[in-house]
Amino acid sequence: MYLGLDFGTSSVKALLVDGAQRVLASASSPLAVSRPAPGHSEQDPWDWWQAMLDAVGALRAREPAAFAALRGIGLSGQMHGAVLLDAAGEVLRPCILWNDTRSTAECRELEEAFPALHEVAGNLAMPGFTAPKLLWVRKHEPGVFARTAKVLLPKAWVRYRLTGEFIEDMSDASGTLWLDVGQRDWSDAALAATGLSRDHMPRLVEGSAPGGMLRPELLREWGLSGPVVVAGSAGDNAAGAVGLGAIHPGEAFVSLGTSGVLWATTDRYAPYPKAAVHAFCHALPGLWHQMGVTLSAASCLGWWAQVAGQGEAALLAELPAIRKPSEAVFLPYLSGERTPHNDGAVRGAFAGLSMDTERAALTQAVLEGVAFSFRDCLDALAASGTVIREADVIGGGSRSRAWIGIIAAVLGIPLHVLAEGEYGGAFGGARLARLAVTGEDPAAVCTPPRRLETVMPDAELTGAYAAPLRRYRALYPAIAGSFS
Repeated sequence: MYLGLDFGTSSVKALLVDGAQRVLASASSPLAVSRPAPGHSEQDPWDWWQAMLDAVGALRAREPAAFAALRGIGLSGQMHGAVLLDAAGEVLRPCILWNDTRSTAECRELEEAFPALHEVAGNLAMPGFTAPKLLWVRKHEPGVFARTAKVLLPKAWVRYRLTGEFIEDMSDASGTLWLDVGQRDWSDAALAATGLSRDHMPRLVEGSAPGGMLRPELLREWGLSGPVVVAGSAGDNAAGAVGLGAIHPGEAFVSLGTSGVLWATTDRYAPYPKAAVHAFCHALPGLWHQMGVTLSAASCLGWWAQVAGQGEAALLAELPAIRKPSEAVFLPYLSGERTPHNDGAVRGAFAGLSMDTERAALTQAVLEGVAFSFRDCLDALAASGTVIREADVIGGGSRSRAWIGIIAAVLGIPLHVLAEGEYGGAFGGARLARLAVTGEDPAAVCTPPRRLETVMPDAELTGAYAAPLRRYRALYPAIAGSFS
């Protein structure tokens, strides 16, 4: 039996998977985000731990015999967060999350201090990444920085609590700006540019390799005879790719979660920072990937539901059949934006409103704005030489057939809806756990899930979106700089 744990921003998801890759049980425990100042986004790492314990407890209650046969654990983690520990391993401050935009100025400072950053790390310096966060801490919280002995990403901190070891995988480490992504090793020069060294970093392993053993006290607490291997595991999107079987060059998917990702697997290191395309290691040896990222995707609908005072399902039910674009345009920059703008300061907006604009039109505009952001990602990847002709779709937003139809029309490519699309990261974690235990060929384990439906782009609607897409793109330069 294998346990997959997905540490997202809004919840911790857990899956118990057997040797035939059947999901025996699933559980989820919610998380909250603290925003102590504009642009700040934080979580207490101990909240992840408690949510994990709750989710694991639910699995044990539902499948006690299967859980007792557990052999491996794989982790899927929200990327880029900075968990700072002192010499005793105690957390020094709340984790600064991936969607925190406070370190915009520090991004410029990092690129000036380390001119080879783009070549080595494969990415622009962005506020969401980990390294600029440490520069911010050094400047604004010097006492905390001075006491920092280890810097861990969220799932690496969870691993530390599970195993007692400081270990990170290549895919998650790629999002720090401290990794030489082509060489799959820490860059001493990048670390020095932020006042750190290898001593501050966890040991690196591949995602499919063993990455520690479950502590004896947890074996006893969970009723396990052991031993239980904890895999090297993966950042959330790489784990999702493993869960989808996207382990061959050219395979692609759209992740419609809290943030949005357009992923393409590659067999080489292919940076394209010019358009804020991410180039990261995959969770498996010898593979890399490119990503276009929008910082607010399904979270935009959640925000709009809160503002409108309606549930998400109720808002979606109000939508007419999508035959034409909304009269309104929505910019989904609620937490800034990455691809292609790399602008942590920009904020969202509605435009094109009139006295006749109704709530359903605004709901549709929210869905379309996220789709337009994905189109920016698609075009950025195409400019880098990566052409995507079809993609799977995963994440909580994949439950909305209307939203998938809009995205397919805006992108102009078929989108495949998958079984268990909401649990891609946790399922990928369980697969990595199995690989770490058995040493099997990843191609034999990481097979694609069943496709429930293929949503073809509506040609008429694709054409109709050309003008709204132009308006959408014209709005960004009109507001850029207004929210600095």
